[in-house]
Amino acid sequence: MTETAPDPRLRLRVVFGDGAMIGPGKADLLERIRETGSISAAGRAMAMSYKRAWSLVEEMNAAFREPLVASTRGGPQGGGAQLTAAGAAVVAHYRAIEARAAEAGAEHIAAIRGMLRDISGGK
Repeated sequence: MTETAPDPRLRLRVVFGDGAMIGPGKADLLERIRETGSISAAGRAMAMSYKRAWSLVEEMNAAFREPLVASTRGGPQGGGAQLTAAGAAVVAHYRAIEARAAEAGAEHIAAIRGMLRDISGGK
């Protein structure tokens, strides 16, 4: 039996000075925070510890002029987090870059894929 390789995908990371960067993982985290309203829930949805998710949020908030995520501490009413307008803009711009790069590279990715060995079952 012959397995087919999964569709190739382009994973793009934009690296700025001083170690600041945005890539698919951080963009996914921001989107999960927008969906769940919680850094903890967003981390769980991505199989990521709260500590790691919080660390990434702090890193992103420190790198940009405005915070990308606004959070409130827990307590009787519970805490929460929300994407700021700046956070939503960063995600939108990153996803647009990703889409354009995938479109621009599709022909070349297909050519490289055609040069790969076939994947056969059990080997």
